[in-house]
Amino acid sequence: MAEVVLFHHVCGLTPGVVAFADRLRGAGHTVHTPDLFDGRTFDSVDEGMAHLEAAGFGAMVQRAVDAVVDLPAAVVYAGFSFGVMPAEKLAITRPGAVGALFFESCAPAAEFGSWPEGVPLQVHGMDADPFFSGEGDVDAARELVASVDEGELFLYPGDRHLFTDSSLPSYDADAAGLLTGRVLDFLAAR
Repeated sequence: MAEVVLFHHVCGLTPGVVAFADRLRGAGHTVHTPDLFDGRTFDSVDEGMAHLEAAGFGAMVQRAVDAVVDLPAAVVYAGFSFGVMPAEKLAITRPGAVGALFFESCAPAAEFGSWPEGVPLQVHGMDADPFFSGEGDVDAARELVASVDEGELFLYPGDRHLFTDSSLPSYDADAAGLLTGRVLDFLAAR
């Protein structure tokens, strides 16, 4: 079974993020969910972004890096939206990653270095999500998965951001269920 570090989105470590982690745990995987916001959660992306900006984006990414110091090197890094940034940084800069799962966000790998040889990747997002598709993340995802030996991009029909979080109004049960199945298949191979 895989060991996973799952970073939350800008609304914090919500019950929906915890429920997703619990689904992975239920399949036998070890899942770490660092709480970068010290228990604070937000009802909207705008509120979460305001908190993130006040705390400092770089400082929050550094908190994520610090959160994995005592964990084994052989982990799968995963993140939702904002949480993709530390997941991507760690997958690229911390030796030993065995996989990466990016949900609803993706940056060009060059922001952190170059993608490590032999690290498989899945990127998931909605095709009309104003953040994922409208801000260039889907283009970065296409470029990144094309450069990875075992890279996959999954696009789901819809315009919701944070569609996997069952505790938010943006939740899409059908798309989230399909994503979860693909993630479990990915993790079973690690």
